[in-house]
Amino acid sequence: MLSTMESYKTKVPRNSNMAKLQAGYLFPEIARRRSAHLLKYPDAQVISLGIGDTTEPIPEVITSAMAMILVYSLQRSHSLSTLEGYSGYGAEQGDKKLRDAIASTLYGDLGIDEADIFVSDGAKCDISRLQLLFGSNATIAVQDPSYPAYVDSSVIMGQTGLSINHFKDRCHLFLFPQQSNWFYGIKGTADQLVQFARDNGSIIVFDSAYAMYISDDSPRSIFEIPGAKEVAMEVSSFSKYAGFTGVRLGWTAIPKELLYSDGFPIAKDFNRIVSTCFNGASNVVQAGGLACLSAEGLEAMRSVVGYYRENTKIIVDTFTSLGFKVYGGKNAPYVWVHFPGRSSWDVFAEILEKTHIVTTPGSGFGPAGDGFIRVSAFGHRENVIEASRRFKQLFK
Repeated sequence: MLSTMESYKTKVPRNSNMAKLQAGYLFPEIARRRSAHLLKYPDAQVISLGIGDTTEPIPEVITSAMAMILVYSLQRSHSLSTLEGYSGYGAEQGDKKLRDAIASTLYGDLGIDEADIFVSDGAKCDISRLQLLFGSNATIAVQDPSYPAYVDSSVIMGQTGLSINHFKDRCHLFLFPQQSNWFYGIKGTADQLVQFARDNGSIIVFDSAYAMYISDDSPRSIFEIPGAKEVAMEVSSFSKYAGFTGVRLGWTAIPKELLYSDGFPIAKDFNRIVSTCFNGASNVVQAGGLACLSAEGLEAMRSVVGYYRENTKIIVDTFTSLGFKVYGGKNAPYVWVHFPGRSSWDVFAEILEKTHIVTTPGSGFGPAGDGFIRVSAFGHRENVIEASRRFKQLFK
């Protein structure tokens, strides 16, 4: 009998790309430091304004629709034991009614129809599936700073990458959040990005997860830009509108006009990826998504977004009054605060130690983010007000 103390190794080699990743994904590392802080200060009232996780309840009009599906499912449960009543997997591409609602409500006259929509368990998951779609030979350009999942999923696939801020050569894919999501965007406008992609035969993967937060004339969808349907696809999510961060529901829109160099439709390959790697979002969750897009659901989501916008203003006003340079906070619920000459992790540690507030170090989003911290507006109002008081006490 083998001793339990013996170590055993298989002959399976490690994916060498995994060793290229940073020591840990950003947000679990922040959670680890928060836990360590609570061990040190067990009575501290820690306020979390770091990870972009929503805090306000899901609007009742949406949860009621989800509950109705659960009731219906209970009523049908006995029929599942009969040949007539049994049903199995749902459609991998998503419920047709929900795809219709996404296309008509969110894309209107932009030329996107239900066949172009792929319902998923969230934009983050789709970003990884898209990496799988294009394979390891694709050259990826990402913004710096950028959402960590863009970079890490590219590294895992063995794709080569470069910063959008400094690229000169042709690349295959741009992983691009709406410019409002970060404290600065690439030089130029979305129109110029689309034109660059058309001139160079590249594809834009546009992340519109914060479209409902946009209050100026920035594009809410990449498909608002003429010519984008031939060079772009879009991922999005209900997470930050309806509080679905734990419920998990998003979509990817891939126009039928988007083709590979040999003329084959990219959507057909993505449908194959989805059919192979995903069995579709839960029927209950999709019922919630359908309710989100009703007139009442849209109004409820706008109300939630408005609440977080007010939180954002409180944070911006706080740091501005203290003499800090702040960026963002206009079209997304994040405020980037500049600490020139200082390490982001050092500032993060000082704020956590002295105020018991969790923020996010800007360097976690890329080298260009160092010297900044990102403060999330996702929080209960009383916590945001209290955080403002603590910030003023620390930096007065």
